[in-house]
This record gives sequence, C-alpha cells and structure tokens, in this order.
Amino acid sequence: MNQRSPGSPSACWEEVNCVMLFLAGEAKNLGPSSGPNRLRDLCTFCTISLDQEEVYRTKVYEKSVSPFYGEDFYFEIPRPFQCLSFYVYAKSMFQIRDLPVGKVAIRKEDLYKYCGKENWFQLQPVDPHSEVQGKVHLEMKLNELITENGSICQQLVVQIIACQGLPLISGQNCDPYATVTLVGSDQKKTKVKKKTSDPQFEETFHFEVTRSSSYKGRSHFHVEEEDIEKLEIKVELWNNGNLAQDVFLGETRVSVKILRNDHIHRAWYLLQPKGNGTKSKPDDLGSLRLKVTYTEDNVLPSACYTALRNLMLKSPDVKPISASAAHVLGDICRESVGYEALLPVVRLLLHHNRLLPFLTSVAALELENTQFKANTIFRGNSLATRCIDDMMKIVGRSYLTVTLKPVLNEIFESNKTCEIDPVKLKEGDNVEVNKENLQGYVQKVFTSITQSSSSCSPLMCDVFRSLRQLASKRFPADPHVQYSAVSSFIFLRFFAVAVLSPHTFQLRAHHPVSPEISRTLTLISKTIQSLGSWGSLSKNKLSSFKETYMYDFFKLFQEDECIEKVKKVIQCGCGKLYPGSLTVRCVHMIFNREVHKRAQGRKRIGQKNFKKRWLRVTNQELSYHKQKGKEALCVIPVKNILSVEKLEESAFNRKNMFQVIHSEKPLYVQAGNCVETNSWIEVLSQVSRCNPGRLSTFHPSAYVGGFWLCCKETNESTPGCKPCTATLANIQLDIDCDRETERIFSFFSSSRSRLQKMEDACAGMSVYLGQQEDCSAFTIQDPKETFRTIKELGEVLDDLQAHHDLKGALTDEPGTM
Repeated sequence: MNQRSPGSPSACWEEVNCVMLFLAGEAKNLGPSSGPNRLRDLCTFCTISLDQEEVYRTKVYEKSVSPFYGEDFYFEIPRPFQCLSFYVYAKSMFQIRDLPVGKVAIRKEDLYKYCGKENWFQLQPVDPHSEVQGKVHLEMKLNELITENGSICQQLVVQIIACQGLPLISGQNCDPYATVTLVGSDQKKTKVKKKTSDPQFEETFHFEVTRSSSYKGRSHFHVEEEDIEKLEIKVELWNNGNLAQDVFLGETRVSVKILRNDHIHRAWYLLQPKGNGTKSKPDDLGSLRLKVTYTEDNVLPSACYTALRNLMLKSPDVKPISASAAHVLGDICRESVGYEALLPVVRLLLHHNRLLPFLTSVAALELENTQFKANTIFRGNSLATRCIDDMMKIVGRSYLTVTLKPVLNEIFESNKTCEIDPVKLKEGDNVEVNKENLQGYVQKVFTSITQSSSSCSPLMCDVFRSLRQLASKRFPADPHVQYSAVSSFIFLRFFAVAVLSPHTFQLRAHHPVSPEISRTLTLISKTIQSLGSWGSLSKNKLSSFKETYMYDFFKLFQEDECIEKVKKVIQCGCGKLYPGSLTVRCVHMIFNREVHKRAQGRKRIGQKNFKKRWLRVTNQELSYHKQKGKEALCVIPVKNILSVEKLEESAFNRKNMFQVIHSEKPLYVQAGNCVETNSWIEVLSQVSRCNPGRLSTFHPSAYVGGFWLCCKETNESTPGCKPCTATLANIQLDIDCDRETERIFSFFSSSRSRLQKMEDACAGMSVYLGQQEDCSAFTIQDPKETFRTIKELGEVLDDLQAHHDLKGALTDEPGTM
C-alpha cells in the first residue's frame, strides 16, 4: 500500500485496508468431544491475527466451556495480508505455554461473505503444518534435448524466482529456503536466504522426464496425455533452524499438464498447508460466534474528490442543517449501518476546522425536536450524539491518558477484590472490605475527573460550551439543564466507557487478564455514570436503582458534594481556553511495551545488534529499560523528539521498525506487530506534536557503513530525503482527507436507493405541500433545499463513479495466483 502524507494530493491509485472485528456472543463447547478433556477447569481467551502475526487478544475468561466474548476491536491494516485468524487458547497454571484449543481462519477474498453479519464458525485444529502464509513465484517449461547417442530427452525446467509475505519466526524475519521435487524423483534445494520474508531466489532446477514410447515427433515437442497426468512439481518452503529443527512454511503443487497449452508457465502461487490440508474429520473442538466488518478503499487522485469534499465542507453553512450533504448521509445510512457513516464526515470536518459549527447545528436540531423532560436530552443514539462521541474519541485521547491512566494502572497493579453483589461473592470474601476497596477506587477516579478541566481538549471545551448555551435556551426554566447536557457526554459516553474498556483508548495494552479486575472496572464504570448524572437527579432518584447492593453503595457518597464537583468541572472545562499543548506537571505514563531496540554504533547485520528492552513513554520522557520496573538505561526528554517515522524493512532486514529522531543519534525500534508499530508512532507523534524545531524531512532508512542506505549520501548530517508524514501543521489532525472522502462516497454509493427515496419524498412534499407518509423515515425541514442538495449529490457521485470505472478498466488484469 502506498502511503501519503495526510491531506496531501495523491498522484496515483492506492489501496487502504480497514477492518473492524466484533467478537459477538460466545464460544460453545470448547475442547475435544472425545475423552475427559473438555476445558471445564481452564480459563480461555481469544487472539486475533493477521496471517501469523497476533495483533489483539481478549481478556481471560473464567472456567467455562462456553465463555461469553463481548469485545470489539477496530484497527486499520497497515500492510497486505492473506488471512484473518481467530485463535482460542486455554490458560493453565501448570503449563508453561498456553494451550491452543482451535482456530477460525478466513481468507481475505472470503471476508465479503461474512461482512456485517453474525456467523457461527466451527473451530479447526491448530497444526504447525497448517499455519502457512505467503506466496511463491515459479516458472516452468519443457525442453527437448538430443543426447550424445542421438535419442530424445525431455527435460522439465523449474525456476524458483522469489517468495513474498513469509511469516515471522519468533517475531523475526525467517531464514527461508525452498525444496523442489518432481514426484518420484530426487529433491533439490535452493540456498538459504538470511533474515527476509521476501526472499529472491532466482535458482533453476532441471528434471529429466521419461518420454512416451509412442512419441515420434521432433520439430513439435508434445507430451502424451497419459504421461502428463502423472507428473507433478512440489515446492516446499522451510525456515532454516541452524541448530534447531527446520520449520515448515508452506508448500504448493503444480501439475505439469499446465504446460499443455503454454510452452512456458510463469505464475504466483499461494502457499498451502502440508498435503493441501487433506485430513480426516477432526474432533468437535467447539465453535465461535463472530461479526466481521471489512472495508477496502480504493483511493483515487485528490482532484477526483474536490467536488464531493467541497459539498461536505459546505454542510455547516446550509440552512436548515437537515438539508446539508452531511446530514443527508446520516439520514439515508441510518437503517443500514447506523451512524457509522458519520465517522469519516467528522474526521473530514475536523481536519478543515469545520466541525464545531456542524456539531452546534445538529445539536440545536435535536434539542428543537426534543419533546421529553430536560434531564433526558442527549441520552439516546442520534446523529448529534454519535458525531460528538466520535469527536471525543479522536481529540480526547490525551485528555483520557492524563486523567485516567495513573488511576487505572494502580487498579491493575493492586488488584483488590471489589465485588459487592452478594450473589457473586466467593467463599471467604468480606463484603464490607470489598465495598471499602471499591469506594476508594471510585473516589480516586471521580476526583481525577473532577480536577481535570485544565487538561480538556480545546475543541471539546468549545462543543460543551455550545451545548450548555443551547440547552439553557431550549429549557430556560431549568437551571440544571446546562449541566446535564454536558455530563451526559463527558461522564456517560466518555469517561465511563474508557474505564470499562481501557484497551480501546490505549490506556492499557490488553483487556485485564484477571476476571476480578474486569468486574471491578464494570462496577467503577456504573458508579461514575451515576455520579456524573447526579447533577440532573433529584434526591429521591436513588430509590430507582435496580440493584439493592448498588443502592446501598451509593449512599456512601455525599450527594451535594458530588453535584458541586460535577458542576465545577463542567464550568471550568467550558470556560477559559488555554492555547498550545497540554501543560501537566505530574508525570503520567502513556504507553509501554516490550520491543527490540538496535544498539548504537554496531555493525549493520548481526543478532547482537538488537536486544529486548522495555520501552516506556510518559508525557515528559521516552525511556528504555532492561526489564519492566528496572532502572532506565536511557532517557530521551519528549521535548527533544524531532520526528517519529517508519523505517524501511531493508535497513536491517526486520519488519515493524520505526525510528525516533531526536537531538542525538536516531533510536531504531522494532515493535511486536504492525498494529503496535502504528500505535507507537501515533502516541509519540501526539506527545511531541508541539515541540519546536520538528523536522520537515527524514531519512526512511539507516546510516550504515558511512552512507545513508536510502539516498546514498555520505554526510550523516545531510537533511532527510523524504517529507515527514506529520508536521507541526497537521500532527494534531493526522487525517487523510482523500481517504475519508472515498469512505463517504462508498457510504453514499451503497445507499443510492435510499437517496432516491429521499429525493422522491422531497418532491412529494413540495407538490402536495405537507408531510407525506413516505417522508417519516427522513428529517426534511425544507423540501426544496434538501432536494437541491440531493440533486447536486447525485451529479457528484455519478462523476466520481465514472472515475472509479475508468481506473478499474485500466487496472483490471487477470490474476496469476
């Protein structure tokens, strides 16, 4: 995939992959059906992998053969892939390694079959010989040779050209070699290629083929039918284990009959499991229910999107707002994808500083249509609430990190029991002690939130100020409505959600391993929601809580004091804005992982150049340690970071590399997987976004052997040869506008029938002067203005579709796979 600077013009077509994975429901009947090995005594968890690279894992679930998985993961895929896999593992106290229970593997080309729907998948066994990925490039041809005695010899020539996408072995590039066998003859082997997942072999092998006795021709070489059916080439890929056992990487088999019509056959073949996966029916290992949503965007040159982009950016100025292109998109996509279509709209408007007026207008429209009591506003799922939710998730990550991460770290590390539900108490638990533990955690989280107003994002402050003003204007008799309008977002939709799922906001690496911690987070989240809502609750509302144990717990908090704290954080957060970056005196840990770091000043190649280190970034410094919790071996102040960029794989023959460019030598780091690489770059770029002297160019490779590998310049201080992907101007809103506009186009295209119905509804309302029966599914305040917008949208969408059709005609070539 080609990478472009966000917002920059694209010179060519590119493919951007995005996948959203939702583990909906549960696993059933885990473990083999035969024997006493059902997993009743083991905890289980699920992992998500791109090919053989794990990118996410769920929390560990308590002993059950049918655990409930209700977790969702959204991530962009930063590289090509062949297979999306879900593995279920059992965790045992007496096993060094987790036990694989089974897997579900979906090839990329099959994802569309399951997209957007819940499906039950039968778990398949995890066999090392079936865990394959990558492809091999082969050339085959038949030659006719005349031997010394004048007889005819048939010769099959097989060339192993290259491979692509071979798996990592223990997190590192493999040492691959290939073996070639003509079934029934000797095996031949290529040379071993060191540390590469994309080896170039370019090796040729010759096999003598016995000719048919009936063959007489000379000028035109031909192999008889009965001989062709018996000939097959088998190519296997292996990782050279040196002193250890070699690891099977995959195989492909090609029948020689493919040369019937072509003298030379040259093609890419996907690697297959050993024996092409032909096995007897496995034991019933259980099943897994998944909902997978996968989208693939084909992004055109920037000029193609100008008309649609301008139409969307004009939305905040359209009166009424329901007639704008952005609102129309939300209206027509509501039934099919909910309000998912609004995310690219929010990101596009955000990048162009047009989001605030749009959010103000849609919030005003919702308040105008509100017929309920003042304390129920912004509680439902609507176009306005979804847009504000998306905005908070995009711009509020640093705010969450500063506010919640220190407290969450303490909760995870101390792991105190906090269960207060009598039904769920375990033997030996003391409910009073648990209640005291929970109260202490809640108090710390609530205090951290109510003292965090100075760290709130300026855009969030502007939006909350607008909401307060709009709510007061709509319900002038209610003095509390200005607070409940904001608290419904900041407590219910922002902080409570982050406490419940900290991994979603990168506040923790994974779900909590302990089910007890997960339960603690649930109880804290429920409490924070209610404490944040107290500003809009009367004192007798405590009796409305469903759970008796929660009612008793809430009585521990002083209502009036909590109400005043909620009001104060809303007033301060919506008050004076502080330009520039967040200024926080306390040190807050933002992100940490185990990585491989390259030692400085060593030779280019060699195992000793890279060592495992614990990398840690706070709001003030980046440091690496020999192990987690150990003293720092090196500290780089955040203020000294000049740029954070990806590093080309060819620099050190390693994948998932990035570089931290600072005042001294660059720091070269290999992350655990491709998703973690992007997370590191995003976090480090965010925390250093306002540093003075940030670079505008960088070197995408390393300085080794007296010159830069990328541009061959010999001067180490030579300015970079490639523009930085994030500069001071756009680091805060690292958004690819072309891609977002393409997503908007995709949503419009998939809902053209609904767009036509809305156009017909507008026409009907204009003719018959009133609301018609077919119009109830849409928000149409001004039929003429809405009709005008839809007609303009139709023309723009047709023109953009023509560009796609033209590009497809130019690039549509038959595959050789």
